[in-house]
Amino acid sequence: MSGVRTLAVAASEADMRLDRWFKAHFPGVTFVRLQKLLRTGQIRVDGKRAQTNQRLAAGQAIRIPPLDDDATVKPVPTGPKPAPQLGTRDEKAVRAMVLYRDDAVIVLDKPPGLSVQGGEKQTRHLDAMLDVFADGGNRPKLVHRLDKDTSGVLLLARTAPAARKLAETFRGRGALKQYWAVTAGVPKHPAGRINAALIKAAGAGGREKQTVADRDDEDAKWALTHYAVVDQAGRQAAWLALWPRTGRTHQLRVHCQATGTPILGDGKYGGQAAFLSGVDLPRKLHLHARRLTLPHPGGRGLIDVTAPLPAHMKTTFDLLGFIEADGRDLVPPFEDA
Repeated sequence: MSGVRTLAVAASEADMRLDRWFKAHFPGVTFVRLQKLLRTGQIRVDGKRAQTNQRLAAGQAIRIPPLDDDATVKPVPTGPKPAPQLGTRDEKAVRAMVLYRDDAVIVLDKPPGLSVQGGEKQTRHLDAMLDVFADGGNRPKLVHRLDKDTSGVLLLARTAPAARKLAETFRGRGALKQYWAVTAGVPKHPAGRINAALIKAAGAGGREKQTVADRDDEDAKWALTHYAVVDQAGRQAAWLALWPRTGRTHQLRVHCQATGTPILGDGKYGGQAAFLSGVDLPRKLHLHARRLTLPHPGGRGLIDVTAPLPAHMKTTFDLLGFIEADGRDLVPPFEDA
């Protein structure tokens, strides 16, 4: 056993989630044990209790309690990261994703199946491709994230001031995010709100998974989603517009599953219920970040960008008789839009 120690967050680790930072430094500590250490206050950031999804800042002090000998510290590289060697195909692909670009931001149309950031067994990811847009050595910074299998609008900041301003906008719920989803089954009400707190749990094989939390669980994170049924195919499937008002991991997937209408293709949360029997539909996740509207970080009006449907959702729309134009002028069902 080793004693209590304190480690500083390196500049290269800024904005990394605490759980991912811990996994990088202490690979011998399981997710379940990490949760317990955080819940009991044994791991602290700058002397304060911390959460698994907390974003870190360079220079913050992380208190590390005594750990088993196999939970060894991995050194953090202090030099600059080597520039990723992009092939011509990847370079063309990432440039083709651009929906909007100016001197402060870049908005991409992320395809399904491409991870935003690297992780275990993930060598090809969007973050490794962003040097394509580097200007004077400054590469764009991710402002928010999408799941690997979710497609659509993804925002990048081109400067540090823009990144700070946009982060404030997202924290203050000043960004209006609209998603489109196809669900297995149709919600009971044509429009409404899903107000269900979420908490992390260990899923099959030790993989991280979100679940709806008990009301008295102090580690739960409040999560709110508004939705509206745009169209439906009998009682078999529905096309939903979703407006998440919080940004929890897998929020829309868990909320849809919790209401009895899992997102089509979402086997992780919906199991077999997320696949329609007797209908030959694409088996990919049918969740698309359709539109993002938010103030420009430079005070130049609004950024309002829409991403076209990915190919597999177009196929499903055609097979189910959904008409994309019917979602053109959707109005959010809440007052602060």
